[in-house]
Amino acid sequence: MSTSAAVYPNIEGQVVFITGGGSGIGAALTSAFHKQGAKVAFVDINDSASHALLETIKEDSGSAPHYYHCDIRDVAALQNIIAEVGATLGPIQTLVNNAANDDRHSWQDVDVAYWDERMSLNLRPMFFAAQAVAPQMIEAGGGSIINFGSISVRMALGDLSSYMTAKAAAHGLTRSLARDLGVHNIRVNTLVPGSVITERQLEKWIGPEDEKNIQSHQCLKMRLETTHIAPPVLFLASAESSAITGQELCVDGGWG
Repeated sequence: MSTSAAVYPNIEGQVVFITGGGSGIGAALTSAFHKQGAKVAFVDINDSASHALLETIKEDSGSAPHYYHCDIRDVAALQNIIAEVGATLGPIQTLVNNAANDDRHSWQDVDVAYWDERMSLNLRPMFFAAQAVAPQMIEAGGGSIINFGSISVRMALGDLSSYMTAKAAAHGLTRSLARDLGVHNIRVNTLVPGSVITERQLEKWIGPEDEKNIQSHQCLKMRLETTHIAPPVLFLASAESSAITGQELCVDGGWG
């Protein structure tokens, strides 16, 4: 599936900032925005995957996005990079809060330190990234913030208590920021992916029988891939969604 089927002229030249943009869904987002002609900056902790992505994109297009190594649990580092991107590329107009970690965990084994660490990765960076980019978006006359939720919240899955709590909270954050920032023409929405079959998911959680089970619950009997997620994110970043804010958009094959 091509992520360039729709072309959004207002995304060309736009400064876009993506967390976790080096692999999986994030890599598809980075590539899709770059193909639209955006000035893409992304952060990740996986240097090898991120540099490989940069090389692939450069081979295909002759240019590459801007990569910054960052552990997003370090709020000061994340906000400093956002400031640097704004100073070098121009005001950020789209923020995609994509980065997260869905490692499984038994509720009996969770202690305060683990809980706090999971929130510091799966929830806290969304707010502080938004806090840092909002003044830049105000300067630019508006913008779009896209927070990533998860279909797991609707499925009542086990062994994901801290992850699902963070993802449920993501839409609460979306709703509140949509109200606070709407006066500045900044839209805030939640993108809710379904069971997207990434390399990581295949390595850690999903086998052939799991895929069959997933598709048995979906209305559409298809494998959800990263390239199915990028086009709706482009839409939420574009002027075509200029009247949409505070909403959840599910891309799940009809599971939820």
